[in-house]
Amino acid sequence: MSTATTDPTATTDTPPLPREHLLVIGTLLVASFVVILNETVMSVAVPVLQDDLGVPPSTGQWLTTAFMLTMAVVIPLTGYLIQRVATRTLYVAAMSLFTAGTVLAFASQGFAMLLVARVVQASGTAVMLPLLMTTVMTIVPVARRGAMMGNITVVIAVAPALGPTLSGFVLDHFGWRWIFGVVAPIALAALVVGARYVVSVAATGDQRIDAVSVPLSALGLGGLVYGLVGIGEHAQGSSGTPTWLPFVVGGVALAAFVARQLQLQRDDRALLDLRVFTSGQFRIATGAMLIAMAAMFGSFLLLPLFAQQTLGLSALETGLITLPGGVVMGVTGPFVGRLYDRLGPRVLVVPGSLLVSAGLWLLVDVDADTSVAWLVGANLVLMLGLSATFTPLMTTALGSVEPRLYSYASAVVGSLQQVAGAAGAALFITIMTVVSASGVDAGLGEGQAFVDGVQRAFLVGAILSLVLVVLVPFLRKADAPEGAPAH
Repeated sequence: MSTATTDPTATTDTPPLPREHLLVIGTLLVASFVVILNETVMSVAVPVLQDDLGVPPSTGQWLTTAFMLTMAVVIPLTGYLIQRVATRTLYVAAMSLFTAGTVLAFASQGFAMLLVARVVQASGTAVMLPLLMTTVMTIVPVARRGAMMGNITVVIAVAPALGPTLSGFVLDHFGWRWIFGVVAPIALAALVVGARYVVSVAATGDQRIDAVSVPLSALGLGGLVYGLVGIGEHAQGSSGTPTWLPFVVGGVALAAFVARQLQLQRDDRALLDLRVFTSGQFRIATGAMLIAMAAMFGSFLLLPLFAQQTLGLSALETGLITLPGGVVMGVTGPFVGRLYDRLGPRVLVVPGSLLVSAGLWLLVDVDADTSVAWLVGANLVLMLGLSATFTPLMTTALGSVEPRLYSYASAVVGSLQQVAGAAGAALFITIMTVVSASGVDAGLGEGQAFVDGVQRAFLVGAILSLVLVVLVPFLRKADAPEGAPAH
């Protein structure tokens, strides 16, 4: 029996998805790509913005910190919102916020206005990926999920990889405002198309939001993310907040939040249902994904710094280092998903984790004589490994929970990804800064001390990647939970 040619994701004899469902997923994919691309365009732009707006690095860094904090606060709410609000309504609200924030950023006349714009952008961004993942898990048959999750991998990994390239090109030719000027019309188009074609794909309930859980969630995850970001700032001497304070506040609030959810979920009233963690496969896949995310965001942050400060590359040249890896992930993502559907996760994640580790080990000995080709090659190896790893991990994690918990699983994964990204960035930057400062104190030149710091940071990241290598052999393809779409 042949499969229908109208469904490009077809890997089995299951019927193709209805056209309206393909339109929903396609629109959500494009919108998610745009909003997540926006997360990393600032990595190259922040130094330029600081000079143009006349603010010190400790202030300019808040353009990134505030974005991450807003994401950490809003994402836990998405499990409830997806259960309570119709898909189209939630999509339009999220894209309206993102579009408004992007236009406001383009029109900003000062730092304060730009910071508010970034917060508004992040409020919309936080909803999109959990909404996309929950929609896919709700309407895509089990036999096709790997292929569709491969497309989501393009969104969560390729968009961040391409961000620095886009940012570098725009900065070199048009100025920082046009980073937002390029994105705004695309976001507006996605909003208009989505308002027309996105349909509700699941029934909504009448759940009430728990007023106690919301501030506990905001203080808990927000405190941890702020603490992790603050470690890097403190290491650079640009943070006046004691490093322990946000961790204490965040840890206490998070413990209270967990206790509150365990109580509320007995009556299905939790803001974030933690029964997703009763699945062993969810725990393993999520843990492995967090390590991969930390390695990815840490390397995305440190590699441009090394290229600009040690090799003297321009913003565009720096961004181009990550471009081939992003293209590789875009090409291989759907293919990896189809292999997952046929063969399960282990045949992909075992070699994928080895490639992730190899890519980081290739960066351990970078110095002033390292060629750009070596950096591009190491990043290619890393990105190829992440491509083979992300899709199986995400599909296994989300596919191992009950269908009624899909939205909560998506929210948990999204929240932890923000924490992992902040942790990876903090880990790499802190190690680099501390080692560099020690080298200067020992009489090394600033250039050599910086190189030593970069090498040590990549070494710690490479050692951490070995945990990923150990974890992934325990993965197995999740069985279809009762109630999941199988055809």
